[in-house]
Amino acid sequence: MDAGDLRVFEAVARLGGMNRAAAELNTVQSNVTARVKLLEEELEQKLFERHSRGVTPTAAGRRLLPYAQRVAQLLDEARRAAMDDGKPKGALVIGSLETTAALRLSPLLTQFAEAYPAVDLMLRTGTTAELVEAVLQRHVEGAFVCGPVDHPDLQETTIFREELVVLTSPAIRTLDEVLARRDLKIVVLRLGCSYRQRLEEVLTRRGVVGLRRMEFGTLESIIACVSAGLGITMLPRSLIGPVWRDGRMAIHALPGPESKAETQFIRRRDALASSALTAFLDLTRRSRWQVEAAD
Repeated sequence: MDAGDLRVFEAVARLGGMNRAAAELNTVQSNVTARVKLLEEELEQKLFERHSRGVTPTAAGRRLLPYAQRVAQLLDEARRAAMDDGKPKGALVIGSLETTAALRLSPLLTQFAEAYPAVDLMLRTGTTAELVEAVLQRHVEGAFVCGPVDHPDLQETTIFREELVVLTSPAIRTLDEVLARRDLKIVVLRLGCSYRQRLEEVLTRRGVVGLRRMEFGTLESIIACVSAGLGITMLPRSLIGPVWRDGRMAIHALPGPESKAETQFIRRRDALASSALTAFLDLTRRSRWQVEAAD
């Protein structure tokens, strides 16, 4: 068994078929089939169940798959390390919360693109839970998430500090009015959103249970629904300044720790810090103080 065998096995398992794996690996199906057969003979284990739609890993195949994935990731990282001559270039995939992307990152991304034109920067948005998993699985090199994130495999750096507030329609004057409503709904992003979790915790501590939820995919939809009086939400105060000044929503401050949130940049402790990522983090650190001073 060598790295090449595991690479073929991983492609077949991920894509669910010999033909599809052969196309990705730029080879012929017979070669893929032969490599899998040799691996099965060496391990004395059947790795795939064949069916009309392709193949599915057996129990032995499922046990082998995480190791094959790790080998593939290490080989890719080794290739990138050997090619990295200290000059930022190539692909850099960064994850971010939608709120962070909308509120903070546009100037930073513009500066980075101008300073490092040889880097192909890609930004992927998601919830904190989704982004943590993406970093752990090495799908992104790092991500801006709502902290704290307590995971032994991740390195965390606090980038911004935010004040969280509860947002309602202008007709609601106090937070007590919100808590008294029997038909209270929260308007939130999908499960895994850290602000959604924080809002649910705030309401639970005040005895509000049995919440009804309205889930949307964009901040614009959430703001529109809250403005219309369909429910309440929680967001960083700095994100909603223009909307609040237009009178579309009312802001309700929270006491002490309930209002505090940190945006952290997370990355795997054992992952290669490419020259592109190092340059990005250096620029982020320099920009951070300017942003916090402005706040």
